[in-house]
Amino acid sequence: MPRRFLLGVTGFLPAVTPLLATGNHNHNTHHDVDIGVDALVMSQVLTDPYAYDFPRLNTDGADLFPMRPCKGHQLLEASIDDLQELLSAGELTSVDLLQCYLERIYQTDSYLNAILQQNPDAFRIASSLDRERAAGRIRGPLHGIPFIVKDNIATKDRMETMAGSWALLGSVVPRDAFVVHKLRKAGAVLLGKAALSEWADMRSNNYSEGYSARGGQCRSAYNLTVNPGGSSSGSAVAVGANLVPFALGTETDGSVINPAQRNAIVGIKPTVGLTSRDGVIPISLNQDTVGCFGKTVRDAVYVLDAIYGVDPRDNATSAQVGRTPKPQSGGYTQCLADKSALQGATFGLPWESFWALGDSAQIAQLLELIHLLEDAGATVINGTELPHYRTIVPPTGWDWDYGSARGYPNESEYSYVKVDFYNHIRAYLAQLDNTNIRSLDDIVRYNRENYGSEGGFPSINPAFGSGQDGFEAALASRGIMDGTYYRALEFCRRTSREEGIDAALKLTNNNTVVLDGLLVPADVAQSIQIAAQAGYPAITIPAGTNTESGMPYGLAILNTAFSEPALIKWASAIEDLQKSSRTKWQRSLPEWRGYAVRNLPVPFVDLE
Repeated sequence: MPRRFLLGVTGFLPAVTPLLATGNHNHNTHHDVDIGVDALVMSQVLTDPYAYDFPRLNTDGADLFPMRPCKGHQLLEASIDDLQELLSAGELTSVDLLQCYLERIYQTDSYLNAILQQNPDAFRIASSLDRERAAGRIRGPLHGIPFIVKDNIATKDRMETMAGSWALLGSVVPRDAFVVHKLRKAGAVLLGKAALSEWADMRSNNYSEGYSARGGQCRSAYNLTVNPGGSSSGSAVAVGANLVPFALGTETDGSVINPAQRNAIVGIKPTVGLTSRDGVIPISLNQDTVGCFGKTVRDAVYVLDAIYGVDPRDNATSAQVGRTPKPQSGGYTQCLADKSALQGATFGLPWESFWALGDSAQIAQLLELIHLLEDAGATVINGTELPHYRTIVPPTGWDWDYGSARGYPNESEYSYVKVDFYNHIRAYLAQLDNTNIRSLDDIVRYNRENYGSEGGFPSINPAFGSGQDGFEAALASRGIMDGTYYRALEFCRRTSREEGIDAALKLTNNNTVVLDGLLVPADVAQSIQIAAQAGYPAITIPAGTNTESGMPYGLAILNTAFSEPALIKWASAIEDLQKSSRTKWQRSLPEWRGYAVRNLPVPFVDLE
């Protein structure tokens, strides 16, 4: 006899049809069929797999992975301010937010592989922050907001910090990274660790971006078959696909700006010395910096406000004294602007230096956005070149050993980066407990002994085509800071700073800075490489999507050291112009192209 359906067992189980028993009902046998309605069993059965959890074949675009409502509220594309409004109104709690973002991760992570590890203490933290809110204590705009950090940023909790490598499994860090401590103080909820290119791209020169032995291949929700951007791959992918509201990444040369622009989000790469590197697995302290990811400029700035500051454990941060806004006066948030700020602004286009190297279709689309800026009252001057661009900018793509390729290792970024890595990784490893990995020699040996998983030799692991040649080059240097090291460092700094970006910002010979910033195509990685060598800040905002590949790209702004207030002002003004004009050259939702494909390695060049 048919039985009545049990309705509303869970929010995603509208109805379950019970099994109908047939045959001999002998209760003394072991072959009985239970025909009763068991609410617990029924609550575990998914009756509509295609609503959220299984992408239906022949479905296109963002509809492949719609985000499940959170207690009736749609969090897709929700800003931090939107979330705080729901929290303040009591519509949601921090525990609710955490659960709903975890649901999004459960829904998508088999496809994106963006999260390496979830924090087992996250719910306890969120509950504590809810109690603080109920008692009237609000720590700031990040109170109760979930976030993730790249797996090379130390967390003194039950999670691992491994740079994606099995070599550091079980190692114990001495303390939270300074930036993690600051975010905890700001009330943010650490949800987990993000995927990355193993060892932040230092280990190999021919590799699959976004791959690590620990996490496998991270993939962009915009096109799962191509380079997701890196090395902060999981941080950017997670924010771009609405897995978390914000994230931290690190950059030595492009590793914040590149994945941000390839996932249609805002990325802020701060001046070296604005954010502490203490507790961050290093590459080169001459260029390493911790950066922020958010869907909007405001979201990313909230994060920057929480993490910048002087840290006695990082001497470089002392350079910011007297050059940053006071937190009590509003920090960097007070620099946010609307489109009216563009009236009277003057920007430069280093055309031959960078723009001429970009994809022609993408450049044409970016120029439409530039024309929109001009319509809003900005002046854009073409041809504001870096004086040495013919010498220092690789014409065929990003190359941090371009000096050596020209026959001048004493003009190569790689000449000092590989020496720095040898020395700086030894200093970092010395702080760890519970590990036998104490030097680069140990890491190289581990990768060779575990070549099946770590690809310690060329052509063993398809994700590490050249094996660990980056490590081997650093190992060969033995950390010796010789004449080549110092000449290369001096050359790269001089030609990227006073004879580079600073010179391009000046239109006269009397050292008067008249440009408000240099606009560059973020997808031309050489532009970000010059800013990296200088240690100067950069910001990228979403600027459109390639119609053939589905991959986004960004418009970046460059300026001099500690010019973050200007970068934030202009980026937020351009973002406001994009939204108010409803131009198509702005952030769009991912289309999940190639979601069922599992190619390895992923190509650096987009497939069209």
